[in-house]
Amino acid sequence: MKTILVDLDRCNGCFNCQLACKDEHCGTDWSPIAAAQPMTGQFWCRVDQRERGRVPVVSVAYTPVFCGMCDDAPCLAAAKDGAVYRREDGLVVIDPVKARGQKDLVDACPLGLIYWNEGLDVAQKCTGCAHLLDDGWEEPRCVDACATGALRYVDAEEALAAAHGAEPADELAELGSHVLYLNRPKRFVAGLVADRSINEVLIGAKVSLFDEQGAQVASLETDEFGDFRYDACDQARYRVLVEAQGYEPVELEADCTERDVVFDDLFMEPSA
Repeated sequence: MKTILVDLDRCNGCFNCQLACKDEHCGTDWSPIAAAQPMTGQFWCRVDQRERGRVPVVSVAYTPVFCGMCDDAPCLAAAKDGAVYRREDGLVVIDPVKARGQKDLVDACPLGLIYWNEGLDVAQKCTGCAHLLDDGWEEPRCVDACATGALRYVDAEEALAAAHGAEPADELAELGSHVLYLNRPKRFVAGLVADRSINEVLIGAKVSLFDEQGAQVASLETDEFGDFRYDACDQARYRVLVEAQGYEPVELEADCTERDVVFDDLFMEPSA
């Protein structure tokens, strides 16, 4: 069984994978594997984008999302009369004839990647480009179209070798997904340190992060713009200590449980 490894550090949001999927399936009938995908309303491969932080520290995280071809596929369990089947190569496919009228299949996917084609009265999803693989292709169109190497189509052995740090989508964590993500972004804490009395940023101020148990998890310095940013926070609460020679220390709380934390400008007072 093949696995799609997605390296999120390499994904720049070009949407080539999403567009390639559309190009391959929209208006093209690949029966008996799949009927044509409608021009609108369906994304068998989609790229989610999420804004992180807030002004003035904002970034965008891109995540390509695909059918996991799960070992314990909910759609396979929900199907009637063989409407969903697993091929010998492990790909889970919705039969475009047998699945007609089975609208309940749409609700079976935890990722929302099964769609209802009203015109054809059938549920549809990614096929893993099974028709191309049967024709000698070594990878699906989405992987072939990736210009940055963010997507790789690998054997199970290679997937296991990369398993350290590789994770499925949260919704598929217990289902044996064959789409795994590397370098999923963590929370970040960011801010700017300055001296208001002289209207200057403070370069080289020490910024320390401590977890809820009091253990130090990070130590960094502000850059030439007085900025700092730590990108490896867990979904937890932290204590942030800012120190600079000749100034009173500043201590703050950073709650990263729900979102990234961007502090308003941190003005330090000269020590007496």
